[in-house]
Amino acid sequence: MALHSTFAIFVVINKSKNKNMETLTANDLQQLQQKGITQEKLQQQLRDFKTGFPFARLVAPALKGHGVLSLSSQEQEHYRKLYREEAANNKILKFVPASGAATRMFKNLYACYESLKDYRNATHQDKAPENIELKPDVQEFFDRLPDFAFYEELENALNKIYGKSVASSLINKEYFCILDTMLENPQGLRYGKLPKALLLFHNYPDGPRMSLEEHLVEAALYASTQGVCHLHFTLSPEHREEFRNRLSQVLPKYESQYKVRYDISYSEQKPSTDTVAVTLQDEIFRDEDGRMVFRPGGHGALIENLNEIQADIVFIKNIDNVTYDALRQDTITYKELLAGILLQSREAVFQKLREIDSFLSGETSSSPSAGADQSRHAVGASCPDQAYLQELKDFATQQLCMALSEDLDSQSPEQQLEWFRQALNRPIRVCGVVKNTGEPGGGPFWVLAQGQKAPSLQIVESSQVDMGDARQKEIFNTSEFFNPVDLVCSLCDYKHEKFNLPDFVDPKTAFISQKSVKGTDIKAMELPGLWNGAMAHWITLFVEVPQTVFTPVKTVNDLLRPQHLAAPVSGFRN
Repeated sequence: MALHSTFAIFVVINKSKNKNMETLTANDLQQLQQKGITQEKLQQQLRDFKTGFPFARLVAPALKGHGVLSLSSQEQEHYRKLYREEAANNKILKFVPASGAATRMFKNLYACYESLKDYRNATHQDKAPENIELKPDVQEFFDRLPDFAFYEELENALNKIYGKSVASSLINKEYFCILDTMLENPQGLRYGKLPKALLLFHNYPDGPRMSLEEHLVEAALYASTQGVCHLHFTLSPEHREEFRNRLSQVLPKYESQYKVRYDISYSEQKPSTDTVAVTLQDEIFRDEDGRMVFRPGGHGALIENLNEIQADIVFIKNIDNVTYDALRQDTITYKELLAGILLQSREAVFQKLREIDSFLSGETSSSPSAGADQSRHAVGASCPDQAYLQELKDFATQQLCMALSEDLDSQSPEQQLEWFRQALNRPIRVCGVVKNTGEPGGGPFWVLAQGQKAPSLQIVESSQVDMGDARQKEIFNTSEFFNPVDLVCSLCDYKHEKFNLPDFVDPKTAFISQKSVKGTDIKAMELPGLWNGAMAHWITLFVEVPQTVFTPVKTVNDLLRPQHLAAPVSGFRN
């Protein structure tokens, strides 16, 4: 197969400067220093490109009663009450990944736009060709334009730029003008350039709201303590100024409405989390100036941002997973519920760790939890009896859904205590999971990682599974639950010290994909995903939550779903 000429140039550059991939030029070293990437880290990435990453080894899907908690109404109310009672004693923060432009939301609209732009350049006509056939979702977009929260802004901008109305443009098939106004024109909405946070999602009597605003409302309703709401948004550098400007315009409204003060912080994906791109021959890919090409490491890079958060309880939720006020109660209910489970589990874990420390330091000769008849556990200054070890096993398996090491029973009591100390002294996450209805994405599974003797609960994406293995494919496809990215996390240990979150990443869950740069095929690497590989070694609890808390907006037409239309209006066509 013939190579593109640009590809041939890049290969020549690579071979002339990188016959040995371990050898770097002075310019390479300077580039690494500017990014904060060590030579060792770069070389490890190059080795990973050559060796690849293993598929996840699925043991079974997580099911109700076997990895997924399904709570009675009485239990739900217990956990909600616990959270509301304890919230004031904790610093609570909502962490919202909001980086990147919303371009993918408009993928098919962009394809239509580019085609119409070529036709317009050739004919100098705004009107589309008479025989144009629009894709069904593009046709639906035009048919339902009045239903979108951004309709009025689009109408005003279209009139300002082209002197046209939306209705007349549709009648005259002037689709280009509408799409240009919405996606690209500097005087228009620029939705192809903005982050999802700044897109108008929902209509209200007092005006439309951006998804950013819906997160402000949510935070006031379930994540405020002592009148303060702490939120953290991850942003791309090019969006930061506009994000802050838009936020400053709406913040006073919600502070007044909900009687809270918002404490907003931001971070950007660190350059040190970028990954080098390579050719299909696994050599460093370079640009026309001979500089190494790096790419963002994916949302898994945000584990570094999360690592800098100072809070006791952290809610994590995607920027596009919001709904409008009338349907928000389930969101509030289950956020409180998940946080209550986290608080109770965290305290139970901390108590067990304090007990284990007491044993291993020789401060006790009996089980700290034995009750009145403590003598029945007395074995030695630092040696618990089998009854207490069984308590630990029951606690780990029944309350934390942990799988025990297969050779645990063959170890000495001291070794078993040390195993439990390491197993329990980890960050904790409680993840809401919804019924699997076919949405693209991952779900909860029991997974046996390399070097592990027992499986652990993980969120696994389809890209991590060897679909060529019939058994693995069957396990993945029989999953009853889906991961909606609905997490509540504890980031500190029982001594109130922050965990170093990168220590709990499974680096072997990274992902290699093929991309194209100016017509040249390359390999790119994404770091272990934020809620799968980056949290692989956390204590994980899965809890069933209703479908109503999962209302993502992956394409613009998702905004036409009932979860986003408070008061739908009629479209232009039947």
